[in-house]
Amino acid sequence: MQTTTAMSDALGQYLDLTSRQLQLTASNMANVDTPGYKTQGFDFEQEFARQLNDSAGAAGLEGLQVAAQDVDGLVARPDGNNVSMDREGLQLAKAQLRFKLGVQLLKHEFSSVMGAIHMDGK
Repeated sequence: MQTTTAMSDALGQYLDLTSRQLQLTASNMANVDTPGYKTQGFDFEQEFARQLNDSAGAAGLEGLQVAAQDVDGLVARPDGNNVSMDREGLQLAKAQLRFKLGVQLLKHEFSSVMGAIHMDGK
């Protein structure tokens, strides 16, 4: 018996990808003083679409393959580091909002499934 729905699987992937974005942002922030460090990032929408179309499905965070790359267009300091704390703060806020949205949607999905289970028992 299947205990998940296609929507809950997609939301799981969404949350995994959001977690990966939070990890990258934290790594960028942690390396703000590392000479030569280049800011890493990825296009969230593009990666989410790719994950949804991936036949492997929900592999979990351990199996999540995200094409993180150097972020272009940032001003590098004389030591070669281009981390912008303003940009990273914005990225962190966006990722937090995405995560909260994903959790709320997943709660709603599970609530719908539980409602269907209870209706079936009546």
